[in-house]
Amino acid sequence: MERDELAAWLRLAETAQIGPVAARRLLAAFGSPQGIFEAEPSALRELASPAEASALRQLPESFAAQLEKTWGWLQAGDDRTVLTLGDPAYPSALLETADPPLMLYVMGDAGFLRRPCIAIVGSRNPTPQGADNARAFAATFSQAGLTVVSGLALGIDGAAHEGGVCGPGGTIAVVGTGLDRVYPKRHHELAHRISRNGALVSEYPLGMPPLPPNFPKRNRIIAGLAGGTLVVEAALQSGSLITARLAVEMSREVFAIPGSIHSPQSRGCHALIKQGAKLVDSAQDVLEELHWPSAAEEPAAGGTTTAAARDPVLAALGYDPTSLDALCARTGYAPSELSARLLELELAGQVARLPGQLFQRLAQG
Repeated sequence: MERDELAAWLRLAETAQIGPVAARRLLAAFGSPQGIFEAEPSALRELASPAEASALRQLPESFAAQLEKTWGWLQAGDDRTVLTLGDPAYPSALLETADPPLMLYVMGDAGFLRRPCIAIVGSRNPTPQGADNARAFAATFSQAGLTVVSGLALGIDGAAHEGGVCGPGGTIAVVGTGLDRVYPKRHHELAHRISRNGALVSEYPLGMPPLPPNFPKRNRIIAGLAGGTLVVEAALQSGSLITARLAVEMSREVFAIPGSIHSPQSRGCHALIKQGAKLVDSAQDVLEELHWPSAAEEPAAGGTTTAAARDPVLAALGYDPTSLDALCARTGYAPSELSARLLELELAGQVARLPGQLFQRLAQG
């Protein structure tokens, strides 16, 4: 992109009175931002309100500084680009949605945005099994050649990126800040890995902080890039349900992994299933529904081994979070004996210790 073209797009995006709907209406009429700003006042008045026409005749206050910052960012590396609605490389999947961003800032390989994608979303506070499921499903999708899309948040998002970045499908992180910062900070190293086998994407200009309204808004990009959305774990008020609803509105597939009826983190998934989302317990279920070639077989979520099935403590645990008192009652073990055995299973990666002195069995494999 030439500097003059970038300047015109930034000016349009920064003009306070011009929202995305008005910008798309003007672009459809005049062909480009340059065409909008060079249009005769009489032509503008036919398509814009007096306030919009007046705003278009003035340079936004922050425009010059934003242009310098963005141009400098683009020149700092070959892995940086800005895609606009007028760019042939703009992802066609987003063009099919009702509210495609005017501009997409990309760090990494922008070609990943045009690949077949699957979104994985879920709780920021997942159970250990939920995080393992997200990581395992994402790895299987990536090995099959599907690109995993998520939002770089803590919890399920981060686990999905960790699984996706390890395979040829790679992963896309759609973030709610400018690409000159990483949020949350603990995902700094993960973000660098994503930029090497995938892409970081934002519709927000450089310098944008992590404002709360940005994150629900960016969910439409996550849903829009993907042919389907998998919800791994979600409470009833989870933002993941926003992504699922947007996917439905875009006529995309929605999948949900069921969980314990006693787990708050499963209630959102159960609600989605009641509303028509497809219940899945393996990545293969998703691949088949999308008519995508299979990867290597992976164990179903909640799978187990014969040896684990014979362990009386694991058998008593089931897969629901369970208290020590309940396990004592089920097994007949003394608390001290049971605590020692649970510690052994925890160190072996077969049991997770949850807040509130609860324990949960982890699926193996």
